Amino acid sequence: MGIGGSDMYRQQILDHYKNPRNYGEIEGATFTHVGENPMCGDTIEMDVVLDDDEETIEAVAFQGDGCAISQASASMLSERLEGMTIEELEALDRDDVIDMLGVDISPMRVKCAVLAEKVAQDGAEIYFGEKDLDMTSTEDDDAHEE
Repeated sequence: MGIGGSDMYRQQILDHYKNPRNYGEIEGATFTHVGENPMCGDTIEMDVVLDDDEETIEAVAFQGDGCAISQASASMLSERLEGMTIEELEALDRDDVIDMLGVDISPMRVKCAVLAEKVAQDGAEIYFGEKDLDMTSTEDDDAHEE
C-alpha cells in the first residue's frame, strides 16, 4: 500500500476503508462538492450540513471510490469535521490530515490522503462565494501546497 507506521494505524486505515463511517449522502445538505485525484483515480463527493448560524458543521457524508488511503482519509475526516467550525475547516492543512492518518505517506500518496480535505474546503469556499469551481482536482494542488 505504500505506507509506513505502526500496525495499529495501518489496521485503522484498513478498517475505515472496509467499513467507512458516514458513507452515503445527506438529502438537503447545505452544500455538496466533488473532487478527484486523476493520478490515482480517486473520487470523493462530500455533503455537508451546517447549523443555523452557518458557522458549525453538523453532519458530513461522503461517497466515492478509490484507493484505501483516499477512502479511509475521507471516512476519518468525516468524523473529525462534525462539530468543527468553518474557520477550523479552512485552517486544516495536509499535515493535519497526515497526522490524522497516523502513518508515513509517500509523496505520491499525499494527494490521495488530502483529497477529502480539499473537497470539503473548496465546497465551503464555493458555498460562501469565495471560490468559483466545478470540481476540485489534486492536479491543481501543487499551487496550494505549503
